[in-house]
Amino acid sequence: QVQLRESGGGLAQAGASLRLSCAASGRAFNRAAMAWFRQAPGKERTIVAAVNRNGKITYYADSVRGRFTISRDNAENTVYLQMNSLESEDTAVYYCAADVNAILSNVPTTANQYDYWGQGTQVTVSS
Repeated sequence: QVQLRESGGGLAQAGASLRLSCAASGRAFNRAAMAWFRQAPGKERTIVAAVNRNGKITYYADSVRGRFTISRDNAENTVYLQMNSLESEDTAVYYCAADVNAILSNVPTTANQYDYWGQGTQVTVSS
């Protein structure tokens, strides 16, 4: 079992940067693909970025590619989302998710592939 706790959200101005962290408990972290999703009010939860078990394969949604960077530190059981050049459209609750059944070369991109979820952290970008 994996427990996830996000941190680092808050209020930022357009063009600024934030870094989200997701701390994981449990031994399964090192064999889990990890992802960040987000959900804006009235909208569906969508994937932002994902990373495979060893951190060498990543996926980004088109809307954030080139601005956001996902990374992981398996020694610290933590996954990060560096968000640069923030836009008002990035305002949402951001969720960390883990797929403990992912194979090494796989980066799942749909929510139903992920087994464990954090509680979410609010990111608000003012224009």
